[in-house]
Amino acid sequence: MTLQQLRYLIAIAEYGSINAAAANIFASQSNLSTAIKDLEKELGIPIFTRSNRGVTLTNEGTELLAYARQVVERADLLESRYHRGIADQLRLAVSTQHYAFSVEAFIEVAESCQTDQYEFVLRECSTAQIIEDVRTFRSEIGILYLDSFNQRVLAKAFEDANLAFYPLFEADVHVFVSENHPLAKKQSISLEELEEWPRYSFEQGQNSSFYYAEEPFSSMPHKRNIRISDRGTLTNLLTNYNGYTLSTGVLSAEMHSGIASIPLDAEGIPTCRRIWESKEPRNLPRKRSLDIKKRCKR
Repeated sequence: MTLQQLRYLIAIAEYGSINAAAANIFASQSNLSTAIKDLEKELGIPIFTRSNRGVTLTNEGTELLAYARQVVERADLLESRYHRGIADQLRLAVSTQHYAFSVEAFIEVAESCQTDQYEFVLRECSTAQIIEDVRTFRSEIGILYLDSFNQRVLAKAFEDANLAFYPLFEADVHVFVSENHPLAKKQSISLEELEEWPRYSFEQGQNSSFYYAEEPFSSMPHKRNIRISDRGTLTNLLTNYNGYTLSTGVLSAEMHSGIASIPLDAEGIPTCRRIWESKEPRNLPRKRSLDIKKRCKR
């Protein structure tokens, strides 16, 4: 298996046919066909189903494509980072749970950067993916939620991945609801008052677990649950429907209009801590943060 074969695989999948891929990447059709046939023979799986209309990925091909993208992406990163003659490029990749304050901080760093070249990446993803991204150096920093309920499990996950974590801030649990919600004018809301309303939470994919949830009290049974995958959908649901979600109480600019943040009144409420994690030594994250700011001001 070669990088060139994987690049051909990605191109064919993107363009939908060998002819189109060959024309767009300036390669011969025969080279692409041979590369895919050799790859199929080596791996012992059919990658594409061929027809008069083009090619379609098989189930095995779809899985292989995901791995191929990761391999090629890392190879490109290595080449761009270490290829001689290329100017030093500032890079920062952040993987985070679905927090608007993470996006605002990321944008602030990007806007303050005055270097000629930089590549910044922000990924909103599941808890398990955040840990994996930092473990494999796909991201330098991960931002996620920690409390007394999930602390032991996540601390073990950090240790297994050789990661260190650092608190950003602490926050009391708040209820996010529409400004028109029947509970929106209350000074505080109890867990009992939330029982009749739909609960919104972010799905965690194949690694779904109460301990990997982004919301406090995730293990508390609830009759009506709506799981989502992006912040835009959450904002839309909170603004237009009478459900709720539990979070830090930190409202971003996009959420100030139409959404109310109300303290949760319950005994034994865990304190939320948003943390960021790094695979680098403990004394390095602050140094790296200062270095990024310094270089951005050049």
